[in-house]
Amino acid sequence: MTALDRNAETSMRHAHWNNLPSGGDLFGELHLAQVKAGAAPKGSLFPGLAACAAGSAAAAWLSDHYGFPIILLGLLVGLSLNFISTNEATHRGLDFASRTFLRIGIVVLGLQVTFAQIAVLGPVPFGALLVVMALTMGAGLLGARIAGQSSYAGLLAGGATAICGASAALALYGVIGKQRLSQAQFALTLVGISLASALAMTIYPLLAGQFGLSDKQAGFLIGASIHDVAQAIGGGYAFSDAAGASATIVKLARVALLAPVVALVSLLLKPERSGDTHFWRRLALPWFILAFLAVVTLNSVISVPDTARDWALTGSKALLLLAVTATAMRTRLDLLLEMGWRAAIPVALATLTSFGVALFFAFTLG
Repeated sequence: MTALDRNAETSMRHAHWNNLPSGGDLFGELHLAQVKAGAAPKGSLFPGLAACAAGSAAAAWLSDHYGFPIILLGLLVGLSLNFISTNEATHRGLDFASRTFLRIGIVVLGLQVTFAQIAVLGPVPFGALLVVMALTMGAGLLGARIAGQSSYAGLLAGGATAICGASAALALYGVIGKQRLSQAQFALTLVGISLASALAMTIYPLLAGQFGLSDKQAGFLIGASIHDVAQAIGGGYAFSDAAGASATIVKLARVALLAPVVALVSLLLKPERSGDTHFWRRLALPWFILAFLAVVTLNSVISVPDTARDWALTGSKALLLLAVTATAMRTRLDLLLEMGWRAAIPVALATLTSFGVALFFAFTLG
């Protein structure tokens, strides 16, 4: 054996196997994967968007085949794929999806509402609806205090329950910001909202029948208390066609109040920067809320074909699903588990308050 061979043998004997670049990579898969990952342009949107799209597609398939709420499944699939966000190459795409897709989805949602639909409700039921929403938001704040959480968590839970579920939670979180409220708390709130809405769609029509409510009363109860738009309308039609029509009007009135509530929250929040105290800056609405109002106004002035409105609703749901899935992928599961069951108290209290107050007004309004 030559001196060169002896030196090489000694080096291999003292080398640590795990320190070798691809020590166990017999067929070169790891090496090729590293090369391909490095080939992606730095800061590219593609890795994150591809992961988000795959997770959202899986959630949509599961929802279509097993009947579970699609937003809830998007959250669960996103949380199960949380490990993807450990790769920094996915961060830009996931952040883009959670932020930009959310805002566009909120804007497109405006095609489902007109001012005429709100006017049909009448001043007294509309006033009762405002009371239901105000007390629901107050219950969310109270629940956060009971659970030892920040007021921002209560504001998110109460506002999402009061308006339109996950889409309202996304809009409110866009104003509150992750500097004030962690993404883990936001994800947990979304899970609670989605579960509560799914249960309400199943239970509330049965309770309305047990209480002997008329079609109009049941429509107000269901439309004023179920969180998600589609589930509120579905719950109404599960009771009767007349109740479904009434629940649709009440629910869409709640959706139309998304912009005023977000504006009020933006005004009440303390500025994140100490120097940013100008009243007009705090009053300024996010661009997507202004665009939402503009779309509602346009939809009220011109007649949008039903086909276009249906496509817009499908597109809005798809964008919100992508935003929810991306947000869940970027959420730290360790922080989520540390919160425990107490973190669900704001959503639970807001849900019970919404149902109780709506039931009271359903009996009162006749």
